[in-house]
Amino acid sequence: MTATMLLLTFAICRMIVTVGLITLDPSELLRLGVEGQLTVDQVDLEAASLDFGMLGKTEPLAVLHPGSAQDVARIVEAGYRSAHGFTVSARGHGHSINGQAQTRNGVVVQMSGERRAAPPRVVVGERYVDVWGGELWIDVLKSTLEYGLAPKSWTDYLYLSVGGTLSNAGISGQAFNHGPQIRNVHELDVVTGKGELLTCSEEKNSDLFYAVLGGLGQFGIITRARIALEPAPQRVRWIRVLYSNFSAFTKDQEYLISLHDLPASQKFDYVEGFVIVDEGLINNWRSSFFSPRNPVKVSSLGSNGGVLYCLEITKNYDESTTDIIVDQEVETLLKRLNFIPTSSFTTDLPYIDFLDRVHKAELKLRAKGLWEVPHPWLNLFVPKSRIGDFDKGVFKAILGNKTSGPILIYPMNKNKWDQRSSVVTPEEDVFYLVALLRSALDDGEEMHSLEYLTSQNREILRFCDEAGIKVKQYLPHYTTQEEWMEHFGNKWDRFYQRKMEFDPRQILATGQQIFRPNFISSYGASW
Repeated sequence: MTATMLLLTFAICRMIVTVGLITLDPSELLRLGVEGQLTVDQVDLEAASLDFGMLGKTEPLAVLHPGSAQDVARIVEAGYRSAHGFTVSARGHGHSINGQAQTRNGVVVQMSGERRAAPPRVVVGERYVDVWGGELWIDVLKSTLEYGLAPKSWTDYLYLSVGGTLSNAGISGQAFNHGPQIRNVHELDVVTGKGELLTCSEEKNSDLFYAVLGGLGQFGIITRARIALEPAPQRVRWIRVLYSNFSAFTKDQEYLISLHDLPASQKFDYVEGFVIVDEGLINNWRSSFFSPRNPVKVSSLGSNGGVLYCLEITKNYDESTTDIIVDQEVETLLKRLNFIPTSSFTTDLPYIDFLDRVHKAELKLRAKGLWEVPHPWLNLFVPKSRIGDFDKGVFKAILGNKTSGPILIYPMNKNKWDQRSSVVTPEEDVFYLVALLRSALDDGEEMHSLEYLTSQNREILRFCDEAGIKVKQYLPHYTTQEEWMEHFGNKWDRFYQRKMEFDPRQILATGQQIFRPNFISSYGASW
């Protein structure tokens, strides 16, 4: 028997001993004909036991590097049909924060990596691309740009898997106009919790389609996605302007996203923003934007309580477009805004460089040893009517004048979100993303410690609860089903019914801690 076969046999035997897989013997599982690799190599197990958050470690029994969608279906079906079952979780680029892609006593399906099941397939005439669920968005972009096309909606960071972002929502500054990434999908191939490989869309298996979009991995593993495309611009005019008045800042953001139905010449293509509570952040975070020879001084801009707000906007254009036209379109929009007059900063760059902007910051942080550190991130959807209260209670009070990472804030239009999906948003026509993207550092500063930041996150959530601000977590993390029921609200019954239909043994994505695998109580294992 080859070394590979011995390794596979050992992996399967380990699963049998641990989870009671008594209906199949090793030879039967080997005959499933996995095209990829099932491994218990410690390097693979270690990688699958951690994520970007680095807040916890859960080691699986084995890792599957699938060679096809059929591989994924075979391993899930084996877990579903076994007498006692084992759990299966899909992992993309490992950018989860709280162990959502981890699983104990089960198999992690490593969807992203060198082993690509299928390359992107661009259909120019119909403007879509079919991609493997583990494909990274940066590679989707590069593939589609070869045809002068690109997806419509993005995330700020492109080294995320397609299946991963579609299981949450996928948002960035284009969402006000195009909706989240889950609104720009035509079709999916999904392996359900029963091991069925099904194609679904708005017209076919629609319940599964909408369940999976934003479904936190609870209903199936996305093995293929058909993504809508549009003609790709060649260049971007990237603009940042500063505000010391929060009301003026949010009024201008809300005005800009209200232009979403107008022609491209009459609106910006991207609207985001961030909060500056620490003078160093404006010069150090994504520092390539601002010139180090001309650093921005918070104190020189009349900030109120040490807090400034930065509006970040872009105008897309082609090289054939004259500078005069771009200047006129930008100037027409800017003159309607009420930012600090001396605080406008502009740069022009290729479209791909703008979309991949955060990766440059990643490389700088990696070089300093500041990337692979704990990330106690907190992402909240805040209703428009309470964003002013959030500013006063969080930005100006709880955070004080120090933080340890960027704080994004920008509004979105609810009518750009399909309510048939599994995602939960506030019950208002406009709501804000507030993303506290902070890093815990072991540098002796208490305010940079993991304990301090996680305690502060709890304080923020407690403040919202006591103030009656009905926030919804994006990339949510809860530890009890009662909390999850409150999170989903009136969507819970449908969410639960879909779970019982598509993953009745509750073996998928157990790291989310929404459902307890229904085979666990029979032998008392932990999860």
